[in-house]
Amino acid sequence: MSTKEFGTGKNLETKICYLGIGSNIGDRFLNLQNSIKFLTSDVGGITKTSRVYETEPWGEKDQNYFLNQVIEIETIFNPVDLLKICKKIEKNMGRKKIKKWGERIIDIDILYYSRDIINKKELKIPHPLIHQRRFVLLPLNELNKDFVHPTLKINNQQLLNNCIDKSKIAQYGY
Repeated sequence: MSTKEFGTGKNLETKICYLGIGSNIGDRFLNLQNSIKFLTSDVGGITKTSRVYETEPWGEKDQNYFLNQVIEIETIFNPVDLLKICKKIEKNMGRKKIKKWGERIIDIDILYYSRDIINKKELKIPHPLIHQRRFVLLPLNELNKDFVHPTLKINNQQLLNNCIDKSKIAQYGY
């Protein structure tokens, strides 16, 4: 664990994190771009971005298709403060939580926070559904297929190979 500056919520060292972002309301691509802009200014430097994928909704099927992307970011914020910042960005962009897995202007999920394991009521890292979601695993593999899931003890490529999710997913644009 990192040493923390007293009372700031910041680590003395940077951590590599993987965030999943998605949107299925309004200008979905612009929503992704804006969330990346806000994350860069509020959280830290983005070191890698995956391609953007158009994906079938997962969980709640009766809604618009999503655009999804994964980013790698370096941050000095601890996981709880990182979550608070992500939720604030979602709210500032107009997200309203109406129903679980429902439509949203933006969704920002912490997938991995370095190799840390966190199991709190409000925050679970690694994200508990990574291994069940192709729309997360495909872009995550672009960024780091060899990263080993801290609790499942297999890498992202193996997670993707073992994933039983058959939802439609296609590269967006380009």
